[in-house]
Amino acid sequence: MNPSEIRNSIREKRRALNPSQQRTASEQLAKLLCRQDFFQRAKRIGIYLANDGEIDPTPIINAAFRAKKACFLPLIDPLKANSLHFAEYQYGDTLHKNRFGILEPQFKSTAVTPPWSLDLILVPLVAFDRAGNRLGMGGGFYDRTLAPRAGKPTGPKLIGLAHQLQEVAGIPAQSWDIPLHKIATDQEIICAKPK
Repeated sequence: MNPSEIRNSIREKRRALNPSQQRTASEQLAKLLCRQDFFQRAKRIGIYLANDGEIDPTPIINAAFRAKKACFLPLIDPLKANSLHFAEYQYGDTLHKNRFGILEPQFKSTAVTPPWSLDLILVPLVAFDRAGNRLGMGGGFYDRTLAPRAGKPTGPKLIGLAHQLQEVAGIPAQSWDIPLHKIATDQEIICAKPK
């Protein structure tokens, strides 16, 4: 299958999960992920709010707040095409829908945080493979945002979050794709093994 066919197939499977299945998967993911050293050591975490059937990281956000970690949500850069910034998030903050209908903080240049200042970025995805390749929604937002620091020894750990059903045998990687360090699903933590 080509990337568009993979996207359509996996999004359909993901959206077919009922609310109870979604909630159970999110809770199982949080239990697995929050026990990991990379999560426990992280003080500043980039995370997202679920959309379009994505696995919901709300239980992870709750655990992070209980552990006094700072959480940062992505927001679309209003000036640079297909690029993201991160802004600190607290419960009760005013959020608005961006052009894709995804909730995000208000853009204030004084409040944005560069992604390389985070310890951990939990990345949404449509599909993944065990080599650490991810297929997103197709806009290249995360790849473009993370590209300046890709391959550097310092910087955030990139962990994809997904339902186990989002795994595919292989995703054709492009030169601009930024691979994940690990993938966390509701069933397991997968250490990426690049080919």
